[in-house]
Amino acid sequence: MQSGRYSLSGDTAVVTGALGNLGPVWIEALLDAGGRVLGLDLRDAPLPAGLSSLQSRYPGRLRVRKADIRDTAQLQAALEECIERLGPPSVLVNNAGIDQPPSPALKTYRIEDWPLDQFRAVVDVNLSHTFGVCQVFGGEMVRRKRGSIVNIGSLYASVSPDRSFYDHISADPPFLKPPAYGASKAGLVNLTRYLATHWAPHGVRVNALSPGGVAGGQDAEFRRKFCARVPMGRMAETDDLVGPLLFLASDASRYVTGIELRVDGGFTAW
Repeated sequence: MQSGRYSLSGDTAVVTGALGNLGPVWIEALLDAGGRVLGLDLRDAPLPAGLSSLQSRYPGRLRVRKADIRDTAQLQAALEECIERLGPPSVLVNNAGIDQPPSPALKTYRIEDWPLDQFRAVVDVNLSHTFGVCQVFGGEMVRRKRGSIVNIGSLYASVSPDRSFYDHISADPPFLKPPAYGASKAGLVNLTRYLATHWAPHGVRVNALSPGGVAGGQDAEFRRKFCARVPMGRMAETDDLVGPLLFLASDASRYVTGIELRVDGGFTAW
């Protein structure tokens, strides 16, 4: 268990997108630091083995429930469960979001033909309804005068995707990273600043954590091209994200609000 200034002992954290790629990473980090965690996800599915083992390691400190962040009533019910079963939330990790990893099996579009309904759906979840999560759980933190919100951004909140990373993928038209993804994450970073300044007088800090490319089963050619673009010469491992999260979530960053902490190996430095 984490001790000292990075400790979350006595804190209750809420993590959206709990069953996604990074959800279990955030959850394990928060539990290891001494916190209690309520994980929320759209999917009504069995827990991954990793989360099941965490429930065994930390009995009574991890709950996972189905909740669609697009539904305010479900979020309110999740907040009530959180307060009743784990305690009032003092940490919120906004991890839920829509992305589209490259795959030759996916339908591709030219920018000129990109369906607006797909664009709107990504912005709706990654930005609009993440704001809704902040309203529900952040509002409770404001009422209690204490809290830390960590919005999960992206490398592509700051820079445009390099199309050459994907030009080895056989697709017609060529695969493009969805234009709404970076746009929504850039919006989330600015929303972070807005909420940070608005809620600072109420004891609630709001920051963004923007990972670079995280290793996770990408094809070898993509990894080669991506790593050649990173000053540190590699993709992030999930363990590289743990320290930055705990810094922002804990009192180690008690005088830090409104920032975007980029964990990208220097990608955006040139």
